[in-house]
Amino acid sequence: MRRGSDKFGGIALDSLIIAAGRALAGGDPLGALKRVALRDDPDALALRGVAMAQLGDFTRARALLRRAARAFGPRQPRSRARCVLAEAEVALAARELLWPARALAAARQTLAAHGDPANVAHAWQLTARRLLLVGRLAEAERILARLDRRALPPALQAVQELLTAGIAMRRLRTREAQRALELAATAARRAGIAALQAEIQAAARALHSAAARRIGPAGARPLHLAEVEALLASPAVIVDACRRAVRHGQRRVPLARRPVLFVLVRTLAEAWPQDVSRELLVARAFRGHHADESYRSRLRVEMGRLRAALATLAAVEATRDGYRLLPGQAREIVVLAPPVDGPHADLLALLADGESWSTSALALALGVSQRGVQRALEALAQAGRVQCFGRARARRWTAAPLPGITTTLLLPAALSSG
Repeated sequence: MRRGSDKFGGIALDSLIIAAGRALAGGDPLGALKRVALRDDPDALALRGVAMAQLGDFTRARALLRRAARAFGPRQPRSRARCVLAEAEVALAARELLWPARALAAARQTLAAHGDPANVAHAWQLTARRLLLVGRLAEAERILARLDRRALPPALQAVQELLTAGIAMRRLRTREAQRALELAATAARRAGIAALQAEIQAAARALHSAAARRIGPAGARPLHLAEVEALLASPAVIVDACRRAVRHGQRRVPLARRPVLFVLVRTLAEAWPQDVSRELLVARAFRGHHADESYRSRLRVEMGRLRAALATLAAVEATRDGYRLLPGQAREIVVLAPPVDGPHADLLALLADGESWSTSALALALGVSQRGVQRALEALAQAGRVQCFGRARARRWTAAPLPGITTTLLLPAALSSG
């Protein structure tokens, strides 16, 4: 069979390489592997690595991409930088958030020096995606603002709008998110990449899925993001269990670092307009079995602290049997709770995105210690709620997604940043 050739990055490429590259661009990894599976030249190794990544074998993909980068060597810096870029994307897909950012920055500079603006933009988008995962929204937003959407190819335009929608959803700007998802869907159709279209459809479903629960006198009911946005803009006093804070309009009292006070105010808010007995408050806040005099004294101290903390938002009133929360100038008190409550709910929310996470990535995304994450995962594994695969540093954790729930949008780490 006669093989034609073409030029790509200054390198002569035969027709099989070109066809494999087109297959990958169209989201057909098996078609690409059929053409280059038995070849070990640098271009074929790189394409095989990308194909394996699209098939979900991240370990094999990284090994192939590293072999390709070594084979290209210093004489082909542009091709080598593209391999580094692909490896960074694989690391992001595998939730290895500690992958060295310097290597990606160096690759981006090399690509810029060799006139590859599309891959330079792709490198910036990878950086923004990592920042989005760890909740650094303002930094991700600044990176996206420097990219000209009109100059990007359709696939990168779709990714750009998807990232914009992700930031808007985490900031609870639902109209902005909806508009960005519509633009992303249009760009993805032009690109013709089925996997990208599916990702955008999943994000659109998340926008209209249950993101939290409203707990009030009428009971609990699920809320999607637009309803959460409307509730936070309402005149009610809101005890926000997603971010462990109490808010009323623009005023906000954070209690994330005062867990006892938050347990007390949430317990009082869930019972509003009724009071709560001292026995129940002691059991919830101190895990005491009986409200003896020592617990009652401690409860009085903590209630005094809570009264001082909420002075501008609500009042705490002592009653004959316990305490009651009063809304002050507001009409009502509402609890905004996560869609899934209980121990380690934020950890389960991250794992429920269906991706495999390392403990270091989970710790970074949640802003907690890695050892604390390991202990929580061990407890969840014993309860059968999470599962792991791999050993030592290659171990990854995952959980089955909860149907109909927007799992990662109201995480404290994401919403407290940016």
